[in-house]
Amino acid sequence: MAGVSTTTVSRHLAGQKIREVAAVQATIAALDFRASAVARSLKSGVTRSIGLVVPDVSNPFFAAVTKGVESISRQLELNVFLSNTDESVERERSVLRGLIGRVDGVILVPARESSDNTEELRRAGVPIVLLDRRLSGCEDLDCVLVDSKDGATQAADHLVRLGHERIGLISGPLDTTPGRERYEGFIAALDSAGVELDPALIQMGDFKLESGYQATLRLLGLPLAVTAIFSANNLMSMGVLRALHHMGVRVPDELSFVGFDDLELAELLSPPLSVISRPAVEQGVLAMRLLRNRIEGKGPAKAQHIVLDAHLTVRDSCGPPRCGTHGFASSTRVSTGSLL
Repeated sequence: MAGVSTTTVSRHLAGQKIREVAAVQATIAALDFRASAVARSLKSGVTRSIGLVVPDVSNPFFAAVTKGVESISRQLELNVFLSNTDESVERERSVLRGLIGRVDGVILVPARESSDNTEELRRAGVPIVLLDRRLSGCEDLDCVLVDSKDGATQAADHLVRLGHERIGLISGPLDTTPGRERYEGFIAALDSAGVELDPALIQMGDFKLESGYQATLRLLGLPLAVTAIFSANNLMSMGVLRALHHMGVRVPDELSFVGFDDLELAELLSPPLSVISRPAVEQGVLAMRLLRNRIEGKGPAKAQHIVLDAHLTVRDSCGPPRCGTHGFASSTRVSTGSLL
């Protein structure tokens, strides 16, 4: 229709100079023509897309990470395929296999440290950057982490300085990097301060709201009351707050609370929550920049491991231990039901 060769049209669409610009542009407008990204990727092997694989899309932390990733991908005109594994190793394996041939690189938050599902991607030559969690035996992969151990240490030190000794710990899974490091940091800090930790005060969760809720009910039912609780992630912290509200436990008058990861509403709650904060958006930005360099072949030969700081944000949810040593179960009916 434009009266030129296919090669001339292709050169124009690729941004090269041609003499018949007006005729080609007029024909494009008349046909409402759009170049096929799929056809281009089949020919070039470049998809202009990346995969972002996270364990829980409902977690506000991963929403912030996604925002950071997309802030860079938009500048690079890259599409982002977001996939949720629901903390499942099997689901993760299926998702990663499905991304082969569809993306130029992958940012992965592994479901478990010890389960390496990256082998097929590696064989296909797909660059991978790890975010928030390590993979055992994959030290050759770039990663962006936060100092979870130090963050948990800061939480423990804060509660100990206020005089707490009966501190409940709601931990994430120990076969994940954040779960293990926050557990180790918190326990080590109490040991260093000379605080003996009753094993009954350690409750294992799965980084989801319901586990935080049920763990809190168990802590409140102990014969000797806890005076403070530390929760190892934001969704479990929501469960803690729901359980405390359900049981009529006042914060910080009856129990102090610190959570890992800030929440958008944390400052608006009554009382505002003390939390361990970390730069979630920045983690996504850095991971996307590392992946871009690997895709473009510009990264250094040695893998880059970036660890960002976490810091304690003190608000009003902590105070000195309340008076008395009786358990909450003696004065409050503890239900094993859920408000979910």
